[in-house]
Amino acid sequence: MAKREISYADHLDKVFEIMSTYGILIVSNDKQGKANPMTIGWGTVGVIWGRPVFLVLVRHSRYTFSCLEHTGDFTINVAPPEMKDIVEYCGSVSGRNHDKVAEKGLTLLRAEKVSSPLIQECVLHYECRVIHKHDLAPETLAREIIPQYYPSDDFHRVYYGQILRAVAEEQLHWSGKHEVC
Repeated sequence: MAKREISYADHLDKVFEIMSTYGILIVSNDKQGKANPMTIGWGTVGVIWGRPVFLVLVRHSRYTFSCLEHTGDFTINVAPPEMKDIVEYCGSVSGRNHDKVAEKGLTLLRAEKVSSPLIQECVLHYECRVIHKHDLAPETLAREIIPQYYPSDDFHRVYYGQILRAVAEEQLHWSGKHEVC
């Protein structure tokens, strides 16, 4: 399907719904230039420093962490419901040991604004350049969060990705319904 540029704010309600149900894919390249998609279920979009940003959280232990540190950019790829199994797979194996793109037959598209690629089979994409990052400070988290989400002290780094470009299929399909962008 043809893709066209959209406003970053278009379809955010659907992006958040999908992120909180089966997840969305963040893609960044490793040092050898291999694309590594990883499923994320936490993130948000907002305006910081007068720029649209996509905030993502990645643990230091994840292979994607080293990819983000290397490239300084990422893409966000929102998959349609029929790709739910692929999204789940990308969150269950590590790019250290698996070529998830090849194993799942995904097609990479060159992004226009960043070095990390888009996943063609996805229906909505954000191209983001890291403009800030910081590690979570355990001492500032609410006490109940640490035992629930960080029992082994594997805290996240928060990446602030300035959204440089957003694109979507001209005919978006969410659960059998089509929307025209």
